[in-house]
Amino acid sequence: MLRNRLIAAAVVVTVPVVLGMAVSAHAASLAPLKAGCTIGASDEGGKFSVQIDKGDCSGERPCGSNFSNESLSRFTGITLADLGREGAKLTATLTAEAGTFTSSGTVRSGELEGNAVFTPDEGFIDRMGRMGFSGYDSEKLMAYAFIVVDSKWVQSMQQTGVHGMTVDNLIALRIFKIDPDYVHSFVSMGYEMPDADKLIALKVQGVNGEEVRQIRGLGYKPTLEELIQIRIFKITPEFIRRMQERGLTNLTIAKLVQIRIFKLDE
Repeated sequence: MLRNRLIAAAVVVTVPVVLGMAVSAHAASLAPLKAGCTIGASDEGGKFSVQIDKGDCSGERPCGSNFSNESLSRFTGITLADLGREGAKLTATLTAEAGTFTSSGTVRSGELEGNAVFTPDEGFIDRMGRMGFSGYDSEKLMAYAFIVVDSKWVQSMQQTGVHGMTVDNLIALRIFKIDPDYVHSFVSMGYEMPDADKLIALKVQGVNGEEVRQIRGLGYKPTLEELIQIRIFKITPEFIRRMQERGLTNLTIAKLVQIRIFKLDE
């Protein structure tokens, strides 16, 4: 009996301690992220290129992040014209649902050089938590802010029925501009709902609904895996028609791939 009481007492004491440690770890991982920052003009007109250097790398480990082609409309406190004002003191701010990024410094040789801080937004973290996403750190949330991972888009993706979305692959899904319309383009043709990683693989290879419909119109019913192979080996509708004009009308996708690999069409 005494032993049971001692165990119960230990549990009562331990739980608050563990919870306190978890809260402290959470707070530390979501503390404002400070780094060196350079903002310059992108090669693409009307946009900025942002280089963030945390300065905590060792060996060959990456030191920071590079966000290119950030639209001018997303920043306040800086314009492209300002980058021509040598010695100007500027504070550039990018506000997103995931948090706020602020970089203050001096214009030197056409770039704003200085220090930046990213402050995560607790409200965003709570909204994402209610949708089943957790385990964030400030660096990941800063990436969300720059590539516009927001709760409305995440919710719209969940509503399609896509499975396998994680705090990590949400970044790739957003970078490759995968949205509900892209998901529905496959489901509407009778395919099973692709999971998140499959959608990324399809989009990376440039698989699009219009080309798939053309290929299916030529008598083929490629699987999602075959759609990826079709793009990798450039099995275009034009290529299939050319083979059919040569009398090769019963070729499978696998045979078409072999023809491409061994250059039998030349």
